[in-house]
Amino acid sequence: MKIALITDQHVGIRNDNLVLHDYFEKFYSECFFPYIDEHKIDTIITLGDIFDRRKFINFDTLSRAKSYWFDEVEKRNLESHYILGNHDVYFKSTNRVNSPDLLLRDYSAKIHEHPTELDFGSTRVLMLPWINNENYESSMKAIEDSTASVVMAHLELQGFEMYRGAVNEHGLSHKTFEKFDAVFTGHFHHKSTKDNVHYLGAPYEMTWSDYNDPRGFHIFDTETKDLTFIQNPFSIFHKVFYDDTTSGEELLTQDYSHIRDAYVKVVVKNKDNPYLFDLFIDKLNSFDPNNLQVVEDNLNLQIEDESDIVNEAEDTVTIINKYIANLSLDNPKNMEQLFYDLYTEALSIE
Repeated sequence: MKIALITDQHVGIRNDNLVLHDYFEKFYSECFFPYIDEHKIDTIITLGDIFDRRKFINFDTLSRAKSYWFDEVEKRNLESHYILGNHDVYFKSTNRVNSPDLLLRDYSAKIHEHPTELDFGSTRVLMLPWINNENYESSMKAIEDSTASVVMAHLELQGFEMYRGAVNEHGLSHKTFEKFDAVFTGHFHHKSTKDNVHYLGAPYEMTWSDYNDPRGFHIFDTETKDLTFIQNPFSIFHKVFYDDTTSGEELLTQDYSHIRDAYVKVVVKNKDNPYLFDLFIDKLNSFDPNNLQVVEDNLNLQIEDESDIVNEAEDTVTIINKYIANLSLDNPKNMEQLFYDLYTEALSIE
């Protein structure tokens, strides 16, 4: 039996951004569902954070989400399971009030608000929703007593990258799950693996921190325990490097159709011909990017490529944590968690 695993869809992110809605819809209509149809997948498990906002829903967002996701799942008569993530629940201390339960009652989706064990083919799976103060003890008991070989969850675990270069220091130790053959989890949008734990990552880009970081969904074979990554071929964040000392007028002959409706950063490495640069920007704008920014590369004159630029810079969370470490606080970890929560919430705002 093969199951499609997808997580952290965050429908409605960045103030219900319409361009992102179009981008999400393209992924589902041209990548996800064609794969599901071609390979005759009949079961889908979503590992949390279906919707982005915890406390309310935009009606247009709900309508569009139904048209390109929920209705398409229902139309195919797919067995669908939804594990609650932290963005799906109204209160931070309990899962009792949650958007999937309230918004999806007209669908056949199975919503997992509590730890549940299910058999898929020959594999027994512990479905583990977001762990909070109210369900912490029952969740730990479910983990301890479980006879499942696989966990599917929405977890905050220490030592994993939230996005490239930013390692989370909060939450549970992944050793809590060492008795299981595999743990598949959502929450962090960067795809990564350590020991038996697999952060599956988000299906598509949502912020600039996702740039050039592979996105997609997975297929889990319940008989072989193999996990196959299906990469999303579409990107919405693009960098274009400008250097008129090496490329010159060749810059004006290239095809930039891939930046239509996208977020674009023009990284200027060398600009000796202002007229040529203006023509270049006009050409880019002719392809109707959603947003175009020009970044002068004055601080990175010796850096040869974009990966070096990323490696030279500290991420925002690291800078904040270093500042907090220099303060005289009784419990700096609480302050770090507060700023991390504020930072992650800010990422979803347009």
